[in-house]
Amino acid sequence: MAKVVYMALPFLTQPHKTTTASSSSSSSSSSKPSKLPHRTRSTNISIPSSTNVAANRSPKPKKLNSDVSPHRAVSAVRLMRIELGGAFADLLNEKGKGSGENEMGYVERTLGFRTRELNNQDLRLVTEVVGGTIRWRRYLDHLISSLCHNKDISSMEPLLLQILRIGFYEILKLDMPPYAVVDENVQLAKAALRPGAGNLVNGILRKLVVLKENETLPLPEVVGDDRSQARALATLYSHPVWIVRRWTRYLGQEETIKLMIWNNSEPSYSLRANRAIGFSRDDLVTQLNALKVPHKLSLHLDDFVRIKTGLQTIIHAGLLKKGLCSVQDESAGLIVSIVDPQPGETIVDCCAAPGGKTLYMASHLSGQGMVYAIDVNRGRLRILKETAKLHQVDGVVTTVHADLRTLTDGEPLKSNKVLLDAPCSGLGVLSKRADLRWNRNLEDMEELKQLQDELLDAASTLVKPGGVLVYSTCSIDPEENDERVAAFLSRHHDFHIDPVDRYVPPDFVTPNGFYFSNPVKNSLDGSFAARLVRSLQNELQGTPSSLYLELDDTQ
Repeated sequence: MAKVVYMALPFLTQPHKTTTASSSSSSSSSSKPSKLPHRTRSTNISIPSSTNVAANRSPKPKKLNSDVSPHRAVSAVRLMRIELGGAFADLLNEKGKGSGENEMGYVERTLGFRTRELNNQDLRLVTEVVGGTIRWRRYLDHLISSLCHNKDISSMEPLLLQILRIGFYEILKLDMPPYAVVDENVQLAKAALRPGAGNLVNGILRKLVVLKENETLPLPEVVGDDRSQARALATLYSHPVWIVRRWTRYLGQEETIKLMIWNNSEPSYSLRANRAIGFSRDDLVTQLNALKVPHKLSLHLDDFVRIKTGLQTIIHAGLLKKGLCSVQDESAGLIVSIVDPQPGETIVDCCAAPGGKTLYMASHLSGQGMVYAIDVNRGRLRILKETAKLHQVDGVVTTVHADLRTLTDGEPLKSNKVLLDAPCSGLGVLSKRADLRWNRNLEDMEELKQLQDELLDAASTLVKPGGVLVYSTCSIDPEENDERVAAFLSRHHDFHIDPVDRYVPPDFVTPNGFYFSNPVKNSLDGSFAARLVRSLQNELQGTPSSLYLELDDTQ
């Protein structure tokens, strides 16, 4: 049983007991984009859990197979784990710790042998192959099925399917030497499965090489009615059909194709210098120059630098571990600009974890004021607290473990600035979250819209008269963005839109005065924000001095 800790929060008005009970939808609300359950493929191959990998290490000598490519073995096992829900597409966690040794542990326990250790080049290849294979999964599966005489590949052995996907991706998208791709994937299939599996991989990959050289790949044509064209585009650009149809309706076919191309391209990243410790962007640039990492200054934010390559180098140099900088997209930084945090202010971050915006807001306070980081996920709040300490902003960050929807029962009041970075579909970050497109369906959208409405209603009760509520998502879908704001304003006549043109460049301002980053146009993650102000005329009388909230036991 977690220890319950209570703290008086002077910005709230009356005693109120919180609850940590939450539904399945609210328990996922701590991450943006939200995580909803997804379907998995059954398999007879055991994928050990992360806790068992270290705990069950065998003292026996490790079986080494030097004939198998390290990055392909790791990629195949990792792809299986991702599809079965046991891993994410990102090889590195947000603290910058490499997981090469852990990944080789999974290989040993899944395949029964180890390869040579992963070097930096292998790690980069794993990141590229895993991310690319996931992005292009529908395209690759169409070709695999075609070359297997339209066999239903869902009945194929999971490991064999992943090996074929890797081989197809390396030949078609990485333009690796075909003979090397064929030979090394055959070796992996023979060692991990059986000689017959290697022969099958050999035959299919060789057939693919011939078709590619002759430019006769069996790909669909974009013809017929809207449904037929959407199915063809979904295969050619490897997106779910429902997303293609949805985007075509909102954006048109040409813009939809551009957006899918963006999502399938290798993502770029932004680094934010940690101003809270006096580490400026100039200091960050000096470090990047010393590490010979190519970079460009952000055109929009003074603390940000863009990089396309070199993240591994930055991680190994310890810049992230030391709290000098963090990986954060400029689109998230622009949302913080809309909140406009100032020293001495009290700010409520309603769905705070994993905490990127919380920490950036806190860095603006210059040690004066407080950011109350509320989230339903206790574990992610603990990570947020640890990161706040690393970034030396823990003195102005207080974590509150609660479900926002029940936290606000009983007239809690009030803060001048409230940020609701709502759980969403994440359709604006598909270039970085390679697996997300396959873990979403149309039914999720309806559930998320209902959750967003509930959270908006709850967040609004925390806003003082004259105060600001910023609603944001990492989605490009108007039903999660403009339509949610319109629905909120129809229910809450005491709020009105405050145009964001004072806080962000004109390229990001919509006709309605909202913030919107277009991935294709702005070369950033897709995101949205609305700045809403509560009218002064509804100021309440006689506000008690404090409200007691249950805090997470990491305080």
